[in-house]
Amino acid sequence: MATMYKGFSTVGRTKKYRLTDQDLIKQDLINHFYIRKGEKLMNPNFGTIIWNVLFEPMTDDLKAVIIADIKQVASYDPRLSIDNVVVTEFEQGIQVELQLRFVESNQINLMNLRFDGANNTLTTA
Repeated sequence: MATMYKGFSTVGRTKKYRLTDQDLIKQDLINHFYIRKGEKLMNPNFGTIIWNVLFEPMTDDLKAVIIADIKQVASYDPRLSIDNVVVTEFEQGIQVELQLRFVESNQINLMNLRFDGANNTLTTA
């Protein structure tokens, strides 16, 4: 498979900043999740609501809202689609398991995101 996408990221890297293909797509999605909805200048609908609901009771309705929000965030990137989303709570945060489908290659990849309200961090597993 030839390289389709090229980019770079300094997040979590010390020497190798270049990203390609699926790694670049995943990093772009993660970057989008760092932005709270309403923070982006001139585009108040960009970003996620997850940071604003971290300490809300995890009801079925809230899970549905989070899932819809995640799908909205992913819809900004035509290189991927979301096949499945599982939302669970942990200690002081929300964990999201995404089943990503990369459009060009039709490959599936799992991504776990932890939105930690206690430390105000987003980690991947």
